[in-house]
Amino acid sequence: MKIIAMKTSPWRRGALLSVGLALIGVLTAQATVAKEPVATQTTPRQIAVVIDDFGNGMKGTNQMLELPIKLTVAVMPFLPTTKQDAEAAFLKGHDVIVHLPMEPIRGLRSWLGPGSITTDLTDEEIRKRVEAAIADVPHAIGMNNHMGSKATADKRVMRVVLQVCKEKGLFFLDSRTSYRTVVPKIAKEVGVVTLHNDVFLDDVYTQNHVLRQIGVMKKFLTQNERCIVIGHVGPPGLHTSGVLKSVIPELSQKATFVPLTQLLPLPEPFVQGQPFVQGQK
Repeated sequence: MKIIAMKTSPWRRGALLSVGLALIGVLTAQATVAKEPVATQTTPRQIAVVIDDFGNGMKGTNQMLELPIKLTVAVMPFLPTTKQDAEAAFLKGHDVIVHLPMEPIRGLRSWLGPGSITTDLTDEEIRKRVEAAIADVPHAIGMNNHMGSKATADKRVMRVVLQVCKEKGLFFLDSRTSYRTVVPKIAKEVGVVTLHNDVFLDDVYTQNHVLRQIGVMKKFLTQNERCIVIGHVGPPGLHTSGVLKSVIPELSQKATFVPLTQLLPLPEPFVQGQPFVQGQK
C-alpha cells in the first residue's frame, strides 16, 4: 500500500502548531488548578471558660486567676473568701457571676453550703435568698447554678430565681446539670438572657479526663462557632488549671478566649445593673 503524503502550506502548519500549543496550555492549567487545594473561608471560633466554686480558698484558685485568658469566675456566696475572690477576679478583668447553690436530685444538702435554694422553700424565701446571694458577691453581673439538678427542673423555683435576675440586671448561665432543665423556657417567659454550658471539663477529677474533655471541646468547635466550658477550683483545680495552661497556646491559634459577656446578645454599650432584653436566637 502506497502512502501519499499530503502537502501542507507553511501558514496551515503554523496555525496547527499554534492550536496544539494552546490546547497543551489549557490542559496544563487545568491540571495545575486541580492539584491546588480549594481555599475555604472559616468562621472565627470563640471559647468561654467558666470556673466554678470560687469563694472558699480552694485548690487552684490562684492558678486559675493567673491564666493568660479572660475567664468568667463563678463565686459562691457567704463563704470565707467570697468577697476576696470576687475582687481579685474583677481586678484582673474577669467576668464575675454568682454561683448559686441549688438543690440536686442526689447528694447531701450539706454539700450546698449556706443560702442554698431548695424546692421546699416558699417563693418569698427563695427571693430573699437569691437577693442576698447577689448582694454578697461583689461585681456580679450574672448567675449560674451550683449543682441544682432538682431545682433547675422546677418551674416554680426557677421562675422566682429568674425574676430576681431580671430585676437586678443579671443574665443566667444554665450549667445544665439536668436534661430536664426548665431554664430556657422560663427565662423566655420572664425575659432574661440565658446561656448554657456545652462541656464540663472536670466532672471526673483526673488530668487524663480533663485532657479528654479538651478533645470533646475541640470536636464541638468543628461544628459550632462557640463553646462554653465549665471547670472548677477545688479537688480538680490543679489538674484543670494545669491542662488549660498547657493547651491555651495551641487553642489560641484556632479560637479566641472570651468572657461570657462577649457572647450575650446585649445592646451596646453594656451597662451593669440595667435589665437585659431577651435576645433572638
